[in-house]
Amino acid sequence: MSRTTKVSRSRRAATDRPEDERMSIGASFGYGLQHVLTMYGGIIAVPLIVGQAAGMNTADIGLLIAACLFMGGLATLLQTVGVPFFGSQLPLVQGVSFAGVATMVAIVKGGGGIQSVFGAVIVSSVVGLLITPIFSKIIKFFPPVVTGTVITVIGLSLMPVAANWAMGGNAKAPNYGSVANIGLTALTLAIVLLLSKLGSATISRLSILLAIVIGTLVAIPLGMADFSKVGVGDIAAFPVPFHLGLPTFNIAAIVSMFIVVLVIMVETSADILAVGEIVGTKVDSKRLGNGLRADMAASAVAPIFGSFTQSAFAQNVGLVAVTGIKSRFVVAAGGVILVILGLLPVMGRVVAAVPLSVLGGAGIVLFGTVAASGIRTLSTVSYKNNMNLIIVATAIGAGIIPIAAPTFYNKFPDWFATIFHSGISSAAIMAILLNLLFNHLKAGNSQNPSVFSAAADRLVPAEVVEALEHGDRWEDGKLLDVNGVQVPIRQVESDH
Repeated sequence: MSRTTKVSRSRRAATDRPEDERMSIGASFGYGLQHVLTMYGGIIAVPLIVGQAAGMNTADIGLLIAACLFMGGLATLLQTVGVPFFGSQLPLVQGVSFAGVATMVAIVKGGGGIQSVFGAVIVSSVVGLLITPIFSKIIKFFPPVVTGTVITVIGLSLMPVAANWAMGGNAKAPNYGSVANIGLTALTLAIVLLLSKLGSATISRLSILLAIVIGTLVAIPLGMADFSKVGVGDIAAFPVPFHLGLPTFNIAAIVSMFIVVLVIMVETSADILAVGEIVGTKVDSKRLGNGLRADMAASAVAPIFGSFTQSAFAQNVGLVAVTGIKSRFVVAAGGVILVILGLLPVMGRVVAAVPLSVLGGAGIVLFGTVAASGIRTLSTVSYKNNMNLIIVATAIGAGIIPIAAPTFYNKFPDWFATIFHSGISSAAIMAILLNLLFNHLKAGNSQNPSVFSAAADRLVPAEVVEALEHGDRWEDGKLLDVNGVQVPIRQVESDH
């Protein structure tokens, strides 16, 4: 075989990946905007919370938000398009990680200020970048029993976010949890379902975006959407390096932030594996390492412009599953939109005017789809003569605890609470350890596994077996005798 033929086949194989599909520019940016709207509430929440904790004024918080949008866009482009050694080349939207909010607020209130947060993020992210080659080797410890469990918990852990959006987003507001807010959520959800059922393939794929637009238009005359502040502030502004001051470096802050970085690496690994499952593409340790390096490199650079640790957004993994749009270039288009929003604060204010109750309706579908994708993965796992069922049960239980009881780990040391307060990292750690214990370190395993795994898959009534004759077989949904003649099946009437 000639070298030219080998190269040709190699190039063709590379373009056969589902994530490499290219769409028209209009479609790419339309679907990309859908991704931006899905994660916008999450990406602006972190700078709002941290900025307010730092006592920053409205103008500086606005610059903080713009910087987070700008860096989220650059990080998304690095993750989706990729350069050598950086970027998984998967449809993953990057943005400010919520995992570090509690730690960053603690650093700020501890007297370090926002500059100490920036310093801690830079150092911990650089260390995370250095350990990526070792961390990425855990891919072999992520079989479907682990990935399915983690994906399921990712979806479930996002449900409180959707519920909070549905109630209005601000627990101190007088209309929080009102019938009007939840009703708007229900309307948006109904529109998503209606467009998914009645629309064309294109409309169905854009159902989330269209539902958000329609829901917002309905909210305007009801006085539930406020666009009055859209024109207040700069139209365009470039994030100035170190505009909030030079970073400072505090050992305690760095150590606590490094724990957050480890959590982010676990969560991003789970998201990379999850989107790989949904897209139907191969994710090996090299690709996982490239994705984690993009995460850590973007996180290390982010504080220069006034942003924080970057990670993949799980809710956008759900959007990939809902729409069926697997192209990484669509998400790259979303990254371009984020960069533009970061440079045009006026555009960001327009998107920010979308009522959170509208986003709640979309979030229920999106986050539920993530959980459903995990359940689908778990359906491929064998539960016969092994301990896989108890692995899944225990890991999901561990992941649900901090979701059901957010204060569960409040009395534990800060480093422990930081790790296990995340349902995603709790489930991931538990699933990995139990998979190692029962499926890799098999010494001492019972010959007769626990009642969970030993339970019969199904039961067939004795009278059914007695009615069968020698040579009877089941083919294509029909019962045939030894001569291939169909045997009629009598339906048993219910007593109820």
